Amino acid sequence: MKEYFKPGATVLFQGDSITDAGRDYQNPADLGGGYPQKAAAIYQTLFPESGVRFVNRGVSGNRSADLLARYERDFKALQPDFISILIGINDVWRRYDSNDPTTADQFEENYRTLLEKIKRDLPQAKIMILEPFLLHSLPDRPAWHEDLDEKLQRVRRLAVDYADYFIPLDGIFARLAFHSAPQKLAADGVHPTQLGHSHIAVEYWKELGVL
Repeated sequence: MKEYFKPGATVLFQGDSITDAGRDYQNPADLGGGYPQKAAAIYQTLFPESGVRFVNRGVSGNRSADLLARYERDFKALQPDFISILIGINDVWRRYDSNDPTTADQFEENYRTLLEKIKRDLPQAKIMILEPFLLHSLPDRPAWHEDLDEKLQRVRRLAVDYADYFIPLDGIFARLAFHSAPQKLAADGVHPTQLGHSHIAVEYWKELGVL
């Protein structure tokens, strides 16, 4: 167990509803009820005098294009020292529920442009990429892999090119679901249960060598 962040560092969680987890948009300090809150609680319990500031700017429904559109306000303006990003499942989902697909090329271009901006404007910030994931909790979910699998490959490529840390969540959840019903981890295959969020939070600190 070791303290990772310098005292007073700002840690930013970014993504879609999985990161948002019901946070109060009127309260900038609210972390929601998911893995960001759990991850922050673990760190603050282990290092209560660290003074690390945890910030959640996940927005439900966001796709890669949405993160790019709010870059100035929700990335650059915060001047974070560490950024974790979990995005991509809505770039898949909208194809199936709204006939509004995002191609793998569009997805990669959006994500790469975002990462290029971070590298240019926030050179001090370490980047963690968490890959999107899908559990087969509902009958239609396996078919989504036609769209998801190529995007996963693009995320892994981007992680090699830009990230300091990478968490292969799709593989991690697949392994967990091998030993447990997938519904216990994410009832709809996408949005984690409290157990699912807890696993993400633990993986977060394992990747950084804190746990």
